[in-house]
Amino acid sequence: MLLVFFLILNSLFSSSQAILKTVVSSSSNDANVKKQSDLETYIVLLKKPEAAVFTESKDLDSWYQSFLPVNTFSYDQPRLMHSYHHVVTGFAAKLTPEEVKDMEKKDGFVSARPRRMVPLHTTHTPRFLGLQQNLGFWNYSNYGKGVIIGLIDSGITPDHPSFSGEGMPPPPAKWKGKCEFNGTLCNNKLIGARNFATDSNNTLDEFRHGTHTASTAAGSPVQGASYFAQVNGTAIGMAPLAHLAMYKVSGRASQAGESEILAAMDAAIEDGVDVLSLSLGIGSVLSMMM
Repeated sequence: MLLVFFLILNSLFSSSQAILKTVVSSSSNDANVKKQSDLETYIVLLKKPEAAVFTESKDLDSWYQSFLPVNTFSYDQPRLMHSYHHVVTGFAAKLTPEEVKDMEKKDGFVSARPRRMVPLHTTHTPRFLGLQQNLGFWNYSNYGKGVIIGLIDSGITPDHPSFSGEGMPPPPAKWKGKCEFNGTLCNNKLIGARNFATDSNNTLDEFRHGTHTASTAAGSPVQGASYFAQVNGTAIGMAPLAHLAMYKVSGRASQAGESEILAAMDAAIEDGVDVLSLSLGIGSVLSMMM
């Protein structure tokens, strides 16, 4: 009988302990959740000490760490989110408003502000620049009408909607170029296409680089453009009424020879191009001189 009593007492004591642990654990979790919710990502800008020399990235990171609160053990997530080494002197960290106030007292502190979320503007670049049809600067311009833009690039995709000739005036009388596409792929927008690449026998764009640069410069308006159903809007070039002429200098190797580039430039001048666009690079000035 006594044994049964002790077994019952032990069972009750164990149950009480389990309930107590559950209550304590729940309270602790609630407090931790509250602490986590107090945290916000701040961008902190600093001024380097004049005598400081940070020879390695880790030295700069250590200096950044010195601005963070010491007692961070009560938070599960990392506090330092990003260390900036080039664009600005500073870092991004998860902080409370009180911690930011304490940080303001430290030497080298410049400013701190909560992170803002920035919407995508891929197809809204003209609007972002204040360029809207019948409004703003565009309203006082002629949208590039009568201008011939020559692009020295990787070719072009002629049936892309950005190169539609609908609503485009004919090219100026000075235009003497030619279109090497078969059929009627050239129009009043894409008025010329020539190939100078040694590793290609056509003017088609094999890498979509030239198609991208051409549409950025003078693409016709394309309603309902998106990137995988994101950033829906109207895709339009900076000079939508300008004419385009592509001079392909890069083929399958995705590289262009200097001699072909010069030949394309020479032809573009002869054809009557007004503006030449080259999104090409051959390294630094120093490497060119070596």
